[in-house]
Amino acid sequence: MTWVLLGVFCTFPAFVFWLMFSWIPSPDETPRWRTMLAARLELWAAHLRRRPVPPTDNPFEALRVQSRLGVVADHVRALEVDVHTFARAERIIASQLAYDHLLAEACHMAGIEVEPAAPGDPAERFREEVELTSRGWSW
Repeated sequence: MTWVLLGVFCTFPAFVFWLMFSWIPSPDETPRWRTMLAARLELWAAHLRRRPVPPTDNPFEALRVQSRLGVVADHVRALEVDVHTFARAERIIASQLAYDHLLAEACHMAGIEVEPAAPGDPAERFREEVELTSRGWSW
């Protein structure tokens, strides 16, 4: 029993040190287990990533988005005029974010690239509105 414990106590630290040193990069060839692990993780990440949805040619879907854009735009305008609304600023911000989301959906349907920008960016909102208007969208 003591020989077994002696063997475990001698090999366990060696195994731990080997494991630690195997994680240190070297100029030599990458170990096979790292490349296999990287390939598995990449497959898993590709599975979790969102796949781009192809643009649809459904005119009723475009009409629904156009009507929702009009309703939300009217709601934002009504909130900006009404000074007696409770939590007016928060409602305006939430409505503008909903409007931006609908604009992004409309841009996707029209085949317009949506550039990454901060939420509520007025310059990006204006660019998307101009692009959609130039392609015949109205709301």
